Order: sequence, then C-alpha cells, then structure tokens
Amino acid sequence: MVIKTSHTLPVLAPVEPESPKPDFMAPGRKPSWLKVKLPAGPGYTRLRSLIDEHKLHTVCESAKCPNMGECWGRGTATIMILGDVCTRSCGFCHIKTGRPPVLDLDEPRRVADAAAIMRLRHIVITSVNRDELPDGGAAVWARTIREIRRVSPQTTIEVLIPDFCGRWQDLQTVLDAKPDILNHNVETVPSQYHRVRPQAKFLRSIELLSRAKAAGFLTKTGMMLGIGETDDEIIETMQQLRKANVDILTLGQYLQPTREHLPIDRWITPEQFLNFKTIGLNMGFGVVESGALVRSSYHADEQAGSISAR
Repeated sequence: MVIKTSHTLPVLAPVEPESPKPDFMAPGRKPSWLKVKLPAGPGYTRLRSLIDEHKLHTVCESAKCPNMGECWGRGTATIMILGDVCTRSCGFCHIKTGRPPVLDLDEPRRVADAAAIMRLRHIVITSVNRDELPDGGAAVWARTIREIRRVSPQTTIEVLIPDFCGRWQDLQTVLDAKPDILNHNVETVPSQYHRVRPQAKFLRSIELLSRAKAAGFLTKTGMMLGIGETDDEIIETMQQLRKANVDILTLGQYLQPTREHLPIDRWITPEQFLNFKTIGLNMGFGVVESGALVRSSYHADEQAGSISAR
C-alpha cells in the first residue's frame, strides 16, 4: 500500500497571537470551514470488511472521529486494543466507560494479521485505559508490537498509550518492544484537567513523554482546543512540551460528541490554528499538525515520514 510522505515543514518566524476577541467564534452552529467527509468509497468498504472480519476495534468509530471517512477511504485506521470499554470517564471522550470484559489474549495476533493483509507502511495503535489490570495492559501492548514486527516487518509502528497510572515499569514494558513512535496525548492545558481528564495528571503525562524521549524514542502528543483554555495557556503548555523534548505536536478543534459531554467553549479559526503552528515550529517541534479536524492519528503516516527524513 503506497502512503504519501509529507515534506519537512519549514521553521517560520514567530508570530505573536492576536488578542482573544477575534481569535475565535462563539459556540453554536458549526463554522463554514468545518467540513467532514462522509464514509464512502471502495477503500472505506474494504477496510470496514477487514475490521469486521478480524473482530477489531477502532478509535475512529468509538471516539466518533470526524476524519473517519477520509482516513478509511485511503485505507488507514487507528486500531484500538484492550477492548472498547474504558475504566476512566474523561469529559471529552465518547468511548464507553465501565467494567471491561475479560482480556482478549488473541487480539495481538489479529491486529498483526490485519496490518500484514493491508501491507501497511505505518500503523497507529491506541487503547482504552485498563486501570483494573496489574500492568494496565502493558504486556498486551508489547505482544501486539512484536506480533506486527513478526508478520509485517516493513510496517512502522506508532503507539498512542495511556499513562499506566505512573507505573514506569509498565511504560518500560512497552518501550522494550521498540515501537517507532511513542505517542501520549496531554489532551488539554493543566487548568482544564479537573474537567477534561479528572483521573489523569498533567505532570505525570509530561514525565511519561520525558522518559520516552530520554530512552531514545521519537515522541508525540496532542491537544484539543476550544474546551475552556486561553491562548496564553496553549502557548505555555506548548513550551512545557518542548522542555520535555517532544518531537511531534497535533492541535485540533474540540468537538462535543453528545450533549452529555463538555460543551464547546469556542471555535478556533483556521488563521489561529496556522498561528499556533508557526509558534510551535519556531519553538523547535519537528512537526506541528494544526487544524480544526486534526486528531492525534490524522496523517500520522505522513508525519512519521516527515520526521524520519530530517
């Protein structure tokens, strides 16, 4: 499967953010620039059949990702392991919360087989939080990475992992399996954690990213904007991420999955997303993907090619 590779992004001169007033539109009707491609086409149909056949879960479906039509249409998806029920209840997330079912130990093999059948050059794997497990599911993570390496050695592997409740030996279990990119989303600025990620800790996520970078891995993280933060907080958080030497940053618009989830505080304009990208590149991030529909795994294959070519 041929996957396009993006060129290395240029480092631009810093642009100071504009005053808060013109930077966003008030919540309400979706702005004209927010257009989502509906799932359709032969690529979508083929991937739909493959996921159903191998009884896999995707975060694309569980989290109601707005890019599912585009990504599935070109044959890429983010596989979600460890089931589809999460032990945490984040204010932004549409994934089911509750007591997860029995661990599926055959799942790593099925994920690897799907990667091999699709002849993927790059795969993104994520998971629900499994805080009830002694290792948070780290052993299944490691087994999945190794199975993909065994049956599809040409595939580069990006893992979007949970924080394992700060048990660093479980993080090491994943790192020992040697993924190509270690991704862990901070999701929002520190002041919003009590609303957005009540069972997580910002500094714990920063430490996870720092440990992965210190171990020699390419690191990546992402934030949703428009959920209650200020522009100054966004920039301050970006600075903290650079201090942790994060390589790749994604910035996207928060979209409310249902009325029961946190409301949208504001719509970030395309101009402001471009401004944050400029600031981030000037800070030293290797890649900044910034736009309304950007999600952590959006164009992940192109990001991987861009950063590895530097």
